[in-house]
Amino acid sequence: MPQDTPQNKPIRLAIAGLGAIGFGVVAAVQSGRLPGFEIGAVSARDQAAARARLAEIAPDVPVVAIDELEPLADMVVECAPAALFAQIVGPFVGAGKKAVVLSVGAILGAEHLVTLAADNGGQIIAPSGALLALDAVTAAAEGNIESVRMITRKPVSGLLGAPYLAEHGIDIAAATGPIRVFSGSARDAARGFPANLNVGAALALSGIGPDRTTIEIWADPALSRNTHTIEVVADSASFSMSIENVPSANPKTGRITALSVIATLRKMTAPLRLGT
Repeated sequence: MPQDTPQNKPIRLAIAGLGAIGFGVVAAVQSGRLPGFEIGAVSARDQAAARARLAEIAPDVPVVAIDELEPLADMVVECAPAALFAQIVGPFVGAGKKAVVLSVGAILGAEHLVTLAADNGGQIIAPSGALLALDAVTAAAEGNIESVRMITRKPVSGLLGAPYLAEHGIDIAAATGPIRVFSGSARDAARGFPANLNVGAALALSGIGPDRTTIEIWADPALSRNTHTIEVVADSASFSMSIENVPSANPKTGRITALSVIATLRKMTAPLRLGT
């Protein structure tokens, strides 16, 4: 039987945000579906509500303020509003630790955190989330990519409240048919839709960058699922991929996103690792 040495001690996870994704990760760890991990601490906007939600599956896990997470864990899973990205990720990568992040679009406005991670031996990890093409794009980027285009179609409820819509006076609440609400760069998409287009930022960072990657966003009242189509032209391959994601309790987030985080964590300790 293995001894309890630093090499095989469980990795302590901090969970920043206890929505559908954060709670899903906690549940996976507590149920034994993610061997090699334990929950070190959780942070949430409403700490009392978080404690009540964790009472049945993780009653002894500390629920603390964001600034208290880093000493209690070896790695953080960031699944909180994008405005909190730097506050969550900075202390971990600055201490030479890993941060698994969902607010990928926030990286485009916080490139200093990548430098901070490089300087201190930390790492920022973005799961594939709702986008199945990242492995192929990452591989193609080792050669020459000519163009990357993504067309996103979402139910109206999945786009309501986006800053870009308010800034441009675009009202989609009463839409009776598909409306193209945005066409432009991935950088501008991430800025205008911070809770909706993390997939676009991840695609851009995997390939030719946020200024050359183009994004179209459609609001479609006939849809019940978030759909993404990616078209890539490269010297190694040209390919097109589409995915329809079943929404979680939060219409802005697909169910597969939480599963992607769990799969990413599993790869970190698995004896066999598949994918780029």
